[in-house]
Amino acid sequence: MTIIDNAVYVDGVRTATPHSLEQTFETLAKHGGMAWIGLYRPTQEEMAAVAREFGLHRLAVEDAVSAHQRPKIERYDSNLFTVLRPARYLDDTESVEFGELHIFTGANFVVTIRHAETGGVARVRHRLEERPDLLCHGPEAVLYALLDQVVDDYAPVVAGLENDIDEIEDQLFSGDSAVSRRIYELAREVIQFQRAIQPLPDIMSLLERGFEKYGVDIELQRSLRDVEDHVQRVISRVNSFRDLLQNALTLDGTLTANRQNEASAAQNEQVKKISSWAAILFAPSFVAGIYGMNFDNMPELHWDFGYPMALGLMVGAALLMYLIFKRKGWL
Repeated sequence: MTIIDNAVYVDGVRTATPHSLEQTFETLAKHGGMAWIGLYRPTQEEMAAVAREFGLHRLAVEDAVSAHQRPKIERYDSNLFTVLRPARYLDDTESVEFGELHIFTGANFVVTIRHAETGGVARVRHRLEERPDLLCHGPEAVLYALLDQVVDDYAPVVAGLENDIDEIEDQLFSGDSAVSRRIYELAREVIQFQRAIQPLPDIMSLLERGFEKYGVDIELQRSLRDVEDHVQRVISRVNSFRDLLQNALTLDGTLTANRQNEASAAQNEQVKKISSWAAILFAPSFVAGIYGMNFDNMPELHWDFGYPMALGLMVGAALLMYLIFKRKGWL
């Protein structure tokens, strides 16, 4: 069994740290309190043992084992199944890594299942163990604290994406050819981020609707509403990132087209110059070619002024064509 941490709490204080699930179930049955079991990528057999003890619904268990779920919250009788997508920004690769956290909560238990390396759950456990006054409220306190931690961890991701977008704006006007690919990659990460955070308001709303029915402590209610405010701010900023990237992509297309037009115009100017000089050189070559054919009956060859006339004709034709092309702006 891949147990990350396993404890039984009574009145918000850790009273036992069982080494197996069987010990956890026995301790919980004997002393009461709340069990908090942390698992990492459990198998179907491992989840089956937990499901039998706490009465977890088979559909939720299947989702927890297979993973690749979108954020959601589902109620099965008195149990809640919540899926969250933690995220962290990787400075080395300038990318966002998404995890997956599944949370089962019931009357006297919390089961957290991770499908990626993340320290968020451990930090929440450590923080709550230092606050028995919160942990004594049971599974709701753990669920709200995990929500709060996941949303707080989004802040560095937002900052990292914002910095990447600022760098893209600088790249756009520097003529960097790699900027288009980076815009696409960043846009894909922003879309994934939106998929992770867009369902959160619905999750919060469902939890709020259960405040009165399940007698949730007023302090926990305030905590959840504070988390909801943070979620709305994150959603607003991420939505603006997508708009900025769309504008950047449009601008990149415009700048690329302008550069291509400028390159094409420069190429056309070069073609004009080459064509002009070719025409200028063709004129004397044409005259020389005619008089170089060595026909017997060519009166100009025996004329005293034939040679000066041929030279004058070549120079005059070349000069005339030069002036024409110069006037048209080709030279």
